[in-house]
Amino acid sequence: MSGLLLGIDIGTSGCKVAVFSEAGQLIASETQPYNVIYPKEGWVEQDPNEWWNSVVKAIKSLVCNNNVEPSDIKAIGIDGQSWSAIPIDRKGKVLANTPIWMDTRAHKICSRLKDEIGEQKIFSLCGNPMEPMYTLPKILWFKEEMPKVYSETYKFLQSNSFIVYRLTGNISQDISQGYGMQCFDIKTGSWDKDMAAKMGIDLGMLSERIYKCHEIVGHVSGEAANITSLCEGTPVVAGGLDAACGTLGAGVINAGQTQEQGGQAGGMSICLEEYKADPRLIMSCHVVPGKWLLQGGTVGGSGVIKWFEREFCEAERRLAAHNNNNSFDQMNMEAEQIPAGSEGVVFLPYMAGERSPIWDKKAKGVFYGLDFSKTRAHMIRACFEGVAFSLKHNLHVAHEAGADVQVMYATGGAANSMLWTQIKADVTGKEVYVPSSDASATMGAAMLSGIGVGIYSDFEEAVSKFVRIVRKHTPAEQKKEYEKNYSIYLDLYRNLMGIMSES
Repeated sequence: MSGLLLGIDIGTSGCKVAVFSEAGQLIASETQPYNVIYPKEGWVEQDPNEWWNSVVKAIKSLVCNNNVEPSDIKAIGIDGQSWSAIPIDRKGKVLANTPIWMDTRAHKICSRLKDEIGEQKIFSLCGNPMEPMYTLPKILWFKEEMPKVYSETYKFLQSNSFIVYRLTGNISQDISQGYGMQCFDIKTGSWDKDMAAKMGIDLGMLSERIYKCHEIVGHVSGEAANITSLCEGTPVVAGGLDAACGTLGAGVINAGQTQEQGGQAGGMSICLEEYKADPRLIMSCHVVPGKWLLQGGTVGGSGVIKWFEREFCEAERRLAAHNNNNSFDQMNMEAEQIPAGSEGVVFLPYMAGERSPIWDKKAKGVFYGLDFSKTRAHMIRACFEGVAFSLKHNLHVAHEAGADVQVMYATGGAANSMLWTQIKADVTGKEVYVPSSDASATMGAAMLSGIGVGIYSDFEEAVSKFVRIVRKHTPAEQKKEYEKNYSIYLDLYRNLMGIMSES
């Protein structure tokens, strides 16, 4: 076997590594979990050392259990979750856990900077709001609340650049993750020294060079080769944001195409050829040069169903064991028996506050419409529909910003549910295509590596090799139940936001 490409995905609940042939075929994959830590209300963090240890385990398992010859791996790409702030010293030691994308501890810092600098001035530079989930406020939090850690910090890294560093020993920052820094000029793809000074950010603590996502940063070092079983000298590209790599892995490289994200978190990424930012949404550079992504990032995704299954579905777990399937299949079958609209049950999927488009760290999950006639199946379907409503909300705001969606490409584990994917098509009124692999992020990372080392001449060729559509979901005639429930969904938050803010 020869000509393999390795993709590494640093997700929220675990890492996934996968090898693909040059023809785009998935050869093998391995997953390793790690912990999410909740030290205080509003704090959500992870230990980057756990990420690295899980990557090492996954690569070793992939090599040993799947007859993968490390010498056949021609290049490596890494994608990672957004908005990390990993402090390392000059020897590469991690000095503290990183707050992750759900963390809101820096909200007071954001409020202060909005007042001191002005929200519009910040937004006009970086195309994103000043919110605590982003990277820059977290760096300032370290500066103000953990000054010893800050004083010992050599560089702050992102999730994918941390793994690149562990593999190569080289510091990097890719262009797609730049949007997490409000001193990043998204139009030029460079740091803005004046804004950094106003915000109190030392640019010396960031990578001096901002790489294209398919650009080679370095090669696997001898030390990393000994630890991982990879071959010393294997090229490693910068990689990028998981949502952006997943968008590439879904085949979204042209204007109007949209990735629908069905991972732990939910959301969408609309490919743009023109810059169209909106403060209610998220703007980033695509991993494809010259393209942007207008994104809606919500906390409600597959994580909602995982939570519901864990807390309420012991019966489904028993049935799954008896029927030789899994509890999520059982949940799907039960939800299919409930009519569209869940007979009036509406769910707000704000299980860790909410990101776009409401940006409310105190937003709460809510079930509305329960009575004695309702069952667990109603609640399961309402969870599916609530996540679809959050998607529709983001798409509506994107339309107001001038970004029109033609077709959505579903990615992540949620795309395996035909019911859930159809609900999203029906609720949004958009056609949904499902690619053959739900590992779009690792696929996108692998594609970047192949482009970086010249296996593919351009992004179009890489997409033609990797992406195959296996099914399409056409929206049914818009159902009154969905329109009615979506209106209730919006009104519930508007009417409850005051109560939520006091909790």
